[in-house]
Amino acid sequence: MTTINIPVSVLNLVPIRKGRQGKEAIEEMVDLAQATEKMGYTRYWIAEHHNTPTLVSSATAMLIKHTLEHTEQIRVGSGGIMLPNHAPLVVAEQFGTMATIYPDRLDLGLGRAPGTDMGTASALRRSQHDGVHTFPTDVNDLLTYFGPEKIQGQTKAYPGVDTNIPIYILGSSTDSAVLAAKLGLPYVFASHFAPRYMEEAMSIYRQQFKPSEYLDSPYMIVCLNVIAAESDEEADFELTTMQQFFLNVVRGAGAPLSPPVKNMDTIWSPQEKEMASSMTSGTILGSKDSIREQLTSFQEKYHVDEIMAVSYIYDPEKQKRSYEILKAVVDGK
Repeated sequence: MTTINIPVSVLNLVPIRKGRQGKEAIEEMVDLAQATEKMGYTRYWIAEHHNTPTLVSSATAMLIKHTLEHTEQIRVGSGGIMLPNHAPLVVAEQFGTMATIYPDRLDLGLGRAPGTDMGTASALRRSQHDGVHTFPTDVNDLLTYFGPEKIQGQTKAYPGVDTNIPIYILGSSTDSAVLAAKLGLPYVFASHFAPRYMEEAMSIYRQQFKPSEYLDSPYMIVCLNVIAAESDEEADFELTTMQQFFLNVVRGAGAPLSPPVKNMDTIWSPQEKEMASSMTSGTILGSKDSIREQLTSFQEKYHVDEIMAVSYIYDPEKQKRSYEILKAVVDGK
């Protein structure tokens, strides 16, 4: 039996399920972290989003701290902190504090988009400057803040100095690949919603990578949607929850994570179907055998260093089962 034998990790946007509230979404976030920790997942990342009534992940650092508090060994981090919204010093102090409480368990994934609409981005922004364009400088500031005492400037992050928190560059386009390669940092591509530029971004990152004090060679993580179930038919049914999620994105709607339906064609138009489907082509779907076949094919083609899975499944128990199946496939079981 083929063993894919790469680390697998979890991404969670902390969605509110239909019929539930924000507090339950956070409880389900912790429950999934505890479950995937027992399964042997490498890391558990939480994504920053704002002004989205059905996602509870706006105060990302607080959720990371809460998850660290309720787990024992799994690495916990951001997928990501949207740096245009934050002063690097504040991020360094927050993550430095968490790293002091929970040493060697924290990751900092950084994104250059605001993670929201432009009106909310303006309300969040720390200045009138465009934080997207200062992203490379902000990343370098964070690398300095977490570095040894000898490289610090006059302003330091306490706690934060010498915590050496690993920084990951997140991206959904080729720009971030260039930066990650230039700085010699690990790179995480958001193929779960923006698969279009994945191959090009991977190629740029690997070709342009410069070894650094942080990394000797490229380290490529790809985030994929994964819907695994006992049968292909059941997976197809559960998939409709994710399809409704992305239909919300297309429509700009605020519906919660909804139960699966028998026929999506009664809900979306052909144009909406095409738009949502183009965003979700980075999906691994089906029974254990189907997941194994698709993942093996993916890995034979792309040779990534780690898979990060996001699973939009309405039933939390079936969501956990999906992660179980994926882990079993990776472990060759």
